[in-house]
Amino acid sequence: MPKTIVEKIMSEHSSGDVKAGDLALCRIDFCFSQDGTSNIVIDQLHKLGVKKLFDSQKIAFVIDHNAPSSKEGASAVHKRMRDFAKEFGMKLYDIGCGVCHQVIPEGGNVLPGNMVLGADSHTCTYGALGAFATGVGSTDLAITAASGKNWFKVPETFKIILSGEAKRGVTAKDIILYIIGKLTADGATYKAVEFNGSYIDKVDMSGRFTICNMAIEMGAKCAFMPVDKKTTSWLKKYNIKSKFNIVAPDKDAIYEKILEYDVSEISPMLAKPHVVDNTCQVQDLENTEINEVYIGTCTNGRLEDLEQAHSILKKYKVKNDIRCIISPASKNIYLEALRLGLIKDFINAGCVIVPPGCGPCVGTHQGVPADNEVVVSTANRNFKGRMGNTNAFIYLASPLTAAASAVTGKITDPRKFI
Repeated sequence: MPKTIVEKIMSEHSSGDVKAGDLALCRIDFCFSQDGTSNIVIDQLHKLGVKKLFDSQKIAFVIDHNAPSSKEGASAVHKRMRDFAKEFGMKLYDIGCGVCHQVIPEGGNVLPGNMVLGADSHTCTYGALGAFATGVGSTDLAITAASGKNWFKVPETFKIILSGEAKRGVTAKDIILYIIGKLTADGATYKAVEFNGSYIDKVDMSGRFTICNMAIEMGAKCAFMPVDKKTTSWLKKYNIKSKFNIVAPDKDAIYEKILEYDVSEISPMLAKPHVVDNTCQVQDLENTEINEVYIGTCTNGRLEDLEQAHSILKKYKVKNDIRCIISPASKNIYLEALRLGLIKDFINAGCVIVPPGCGPCVGTHQGVPADNEVVVSTANRNFKGRMGNTNAFIYLASPLTAAASAVTGKITDPRKFI
């Protein structure tokens, strides 16, 4: 029977030949949790009476959501994670390492064809490497850490073909926002999504990570990009030499839907408050006054994202009454941005650089807006209270749009600056 990528990976990780709609008990190659979810993971493992994890080198904790700690309660959670990781010989990515969805793949923990679970909803990011990766609850993560397995319903698959050439100023972030606006927040609920087409062939790995990262914002269980020379070059960049299995769909695989979008028809996009599928073109809201810009996150904190923002901020300064906060996604990216002079130029432009981590995105610290303030963010969510204040307004955008808006103090089409 012809198979999609998710059907092949799940078949290879289970004891049967499975298809969409089947239930499958699958072997997991790697799992992790972060400081917002690890406390419950530890609680559940203790309740289960677990004395040994299925493989301590295939499980990790990441301290990124409140790093460095901003309060006593967070510090207690961090200490508990460190103590547990030491006791069980687990991998631990401590403060300063970066956002889980950057440091986990950078660390060689994800390979094409793998099955990866994370106690974080944006684990689907790793589909950019051709892996099945999905977010689960803390209890499911604990079960996986103990047994090395978990059960799934095999998803149906949407195939999304992205053809054409993006216009000047249009990035992968704009394209995924456009798609989410078309499909809506629940338009692909519990579906696997295979992205391909001439645009995907050309887009860099950062763009592929961005698109897969936001698949959950249209309800998807997981997302996949084709594994090609760009994928293998990325793995080599991080000295990842392990053998892996490239999984591609069969030519006659059965898809629930096949959707095609011509990216040449897409302009710079925004997601308006307070839901991600509330999208529009940037030009529709130009001159909306703002108070803060945030550039970073697991969606757009990679070097290529910082370079996009830098293309504007190396020439123009942040408007005097605007706060522009920048957070590289990992220590490696921070160091590379330093080496290339990006950080110096950002600081000279009036930006504030904060440590690699999730703080401003999830509203734990380092950028919580005041009541009625307006933020342009490169994050993946703009829900009420997402950045720590339920009375603030968050617009999601690309690093180009965010940087242009920081310069003018208003929502601004980046094509005016590039």
